[in-house]
Amino acid sequence: MKQNDNKKIKQTSQIIEKLRKTNPLIDCITNYVTVNDCANAVLALGASPAMSTEELEAIEFTQISNAVVINMGSPLQINLTTMQMVALEAKKTNTPLILDPVAVGVTSLRNQTTQSLIKLATPDIIRGNMSEIKAIGQLFNITQTDSKAKGVDVAEDDIISDENVEENAYLVAKIAKELQTTIAVSGVMDIITNGDEIYLVDNGNEVMSQITGTGCMLTCIMGAYSAVVNPLDAAIISTLAMTIAGDQARDKMIQKDEGSASFRTYLIDELYKMNAETIIENAKLYKIK
Repeated sequence: MKQNDNKKIKQTSQIIEKLRKTNPLIDCITNYVTVNDCANAVLALGASPAMSTEELEAIEFTQISNAVVINMGSPLQINLTTMQMVALEAKKTNTPLILDPVAVGVTSLRNQTTQSLIKLATPDIIRGNMSEIKAIGQLFNITQTDSKAKGVDVAEDDIISDENVEENAYLVAKIAKELQTTIAVSGVMDIITNGDEIYLVDNGNEVMSQITGTGCMLTCIMGAYSAVVNPLDAAIISTLAMTIAGDQARDKMIQKDEGSASFRTYLIDELYKMNAETIIENAKLYKIK
């Protein structure tokens, strides 16, 4: 039987107010499809988003930012150089770097870009679905598990379940340890590991996948929390805040007999209202290792 890690829940819940008191600047090179939602999610939790993609100012924004997010949801040729410049500058300035390798494993461009960014500047956090993380394992010859995402969505065989969560968790931990990073795998259940410690978050619901951008929003939220705490705890509190907000937004949507557009609005509302008490009361966080 799963046992809540109440000590870790209480510890990470305190990061909610730490972020609001600090109000860090987060530079987000993100998916143009979801850029507005990402900015609003970061704002709702108390950080300051800068949605900069211009090559001519990329280094300057990185130098003044408290964390940097690179999302490959729409890897336009014009943005690829910017991503590399930002990654190198983040390494130089020791600025937390969060990478969202959307649809890696699907096209050569995304594979090459992901490999390049990870080699240039080891990200503090890599966030993706199980298919994307498995693809990274293959690209770096860490694992031989065959996987190919369904476009930007996780392959059906890679969906995390009670039956396969432990196997997947140790696989992800192996990749994280080899790449010297923290990996956050999002899905029906979420796996978070730095290679040594492994946590499972079992909040969240199916409605999260019915609107665009929840993954992109979560990545930007991880950027915000990475500015004030270590990568593992940043990934944990980000996932808890996002999935608990999703649960509460779904309940409100159902109660009012509304649809996914209302869910999207309620999700931002719940992120805005998020506090330590809500985390402690609702978190389902389990330590696997």
